[in-house]
Amino acid sequence: MAPTTSRRALLGAFAATPAVGFAVPWKHALTSLHDRYGDEPAALVRTKEGRNLSRVRYHNAERFFGPLDQGFHDCGGEMLYRSGIVAQLALSAHLLDVGFSDNWNARHVRLDVAKGLAYANATGFAHHCGGMARLAAVLSPYWKWGHAHQFDQPRPDDGAFTVGEVRPILRALLDRVHDVTGHPRPRGWRRRPEEARP
Repeated sequence: MAPTTSRRALLGAFAATPAVGFAVPWKHALTSLHDRYGDEPAALVRTKEGRNLSRVRYHNAERFFGPLDQGFHDCGGEMLYRSGIVAQLALSAHLLDVGFSDNWNARHVRLDVAKGLAYANATGFAHHCGGMARLAAVLSPYWKWGHAHQFDQPRPDDGAFTVGEVRPILRALLDRVHDVTGHPRPRGWRRRPEEARP
């Protein structure tokens, strides 16, 4: 039986080589997404700087999740706004790790969590969680939750999400980023006892 190629080995094989000129398993999926969203093609180039920024984004996502996890943002709009920040930081950590540039992400993904999830899954993230897909659709773009209370407009559809539903979805997303990128947990990080893996 032939050994399978790990994601890390695959990424190492095309480090500093643009994906537009290199055969990667997800090239077709990326082309489809570029066409669907009308985005300019992303040249995936892995760099030490991108990897470092990826780690920082993952750690920031974990830090932003802390107050949500501890119940400080249980009310609707604020909880969803904070959830959007956590999800976008986490997804951008993966995108940076596989070689998307921060500038490309800022121009094309912006605050659209659903779009970030689509690009992540197209590039080996493989987090096809129905709850995350539904949450991403509600959060996109997540700025609307931070300003919803300031405008005389109807409240956006919150998908009937409660903080009790959102916490495990975001925890699973963060765990996936940790597993896929190989980034260490932030200093002082601890899983709650009831969330310990078997």
